[in-house]
Amino acid sequence: MFSVMKTEQGKRWRNWARTSQSTPEKTFYPSSMEEVIFIVKEAVQEQKRIRVVGAGHSFTKLVETNDWLISLDLLSGIEEIDEVNHMVTVLGGTRLFQLGEELGQAGYAQENLGDINVQSIAGAISTGTHGTGLDFGNISTQVVELSIVTASGELLTVSEKQNARYFKACLVSLGSLGIIVKVKLKIIKSLVYAYQSDKILYPLLVEQLDRYIHENRHFEFYLFPYSDIVQVKTMNITERKPDRLHFHRFQNLLLENYLFYILSEFCRLFSTGSSFVSRLSARAIGKTMIAGKSHELFATPRLVKFREIEYCIPIEHFKSAIQEIRECIEEKKHRVHFPIECRTVKADDSWLSPSYQRESAYIAFHMYKGMPYEEYFYDMEAIMRKYEGRPHWGKMHHLSQKELLALYPKLPDFLAVRQELDPHGVFLNDYLKEIWIGEQSTEKLPVME
Repeated sequence: MFSVMKTEQGKRWRNWARTSQSTPEKTFYPSSMEEVIFIVKEAVQEQKRIRVVGAGHSFTKLVETNDWLISLDLLSGIEEIDEVNHMVTVLGGTRLFQLGEELGQAGYAQENLGDINVQSIAGAISTGTHGTGLDFGNISTQVVELSIVTASGELLTVSEKQNARYFKACLVSLGSLGIIVKVKLKIIKSLVYAYQSDKILYPLLVEQLDRYIHENRHFEFYLFPYSDIVQVKTMNITERKPDRLHFHRFQNLLLENYLFYILSEFCRLFSTGSSFVSRLSARAIGKTMIAGKSHELFATPRLVKFREIEYCIPIEHFKSAIQEIRECIEEKKHRVHFPIECRTVKADDSWLSPSYQRESAYIAFHMYKGMPYEEYFYDMEAIMRKYEGRPHWGKMHHLSQKELLALYPKLPDFLAVRQELDPHGVFLNDYLKEIWIGEQSTEKLPVME
């Protein structure tokens, strides 16, 4: 079995954002759960550590390894749709866009998605990937059951009913408890949404923020540095028939990618023009009103590469935080032109979820690849920490083990489960050892190319 499995020797791996890279001794592409189990048992026998990769869309060193890397690309697809109980069973490497399309063809959908859909379902669950809407948790809250290959090579089924004491730990685990090979998710009947994008002035946003949050099924907004113009986006259920979205997709590619790439390159070469480009981008926002299915509207293509940090704060601090962000950018004259993405997420009880036991506002900061980001990110992180900010696990951050222990009350319980399921650290790498156990690695910041 092992000899016919697709395997690569010494191939360099890099993540999407080019903030992390390593050269695994071997990279495996299993196409079955049996092959995953075989690899894990071989790794234990040969004293190798394993990391697993989906789309490589995390900005941190989560995947880096010089030992063995497993790609789940070939372990993909829907196994079963349970139309009675509204659930889908899907293999761990399935990309979100693939899942959305296949569910849509069958008349179903996930209840919520993020604004990027290239991640694998296992990766999205493991890092706490989220969308927006205060009635919805992150993608992990859609999980009914997980099938995980543990460090002993056992196929462990985890749910509220089976091995329940592991369930809340497994929902957001950064791939450190085992390899998620299969997932059972809650799904809903496919709906048609009315999507609207418009611009308003910042004082009006502050005045009506609570109404926007509570009166829309899905709501997000974008702050533009050095501008009082704010882009607001809403999605609500409609009786309209879906529109043909060819022009909408073309517009997203043209404006949000190709044109924005040109503007970003200008800012990289002439960073003093960043404030002008930000104001220009804000003024260019038009009004859009379309209808479509969720998997057609939630996500937008992201071709322009960037660095990103994202923090989750209690929602009651939302207004104070965005005001302080705006003031800090102008006071420090940060050379940034990327808009700041602001979303809301329901509280949950997953142990390592940033939204653990609190309704949350997520605020994401971006910097174009090749532009200095350190000072800007440090200042934004300082504001987020002031408001009890917890970092998104897939985004860059500078928090120490001590700080993470203070922010995540169930982290000690999680680490106890981790030690029980993987006592020899098969699924750990240097990065995870540093942020969870306190062992220092030689490099703290992701590399920048």
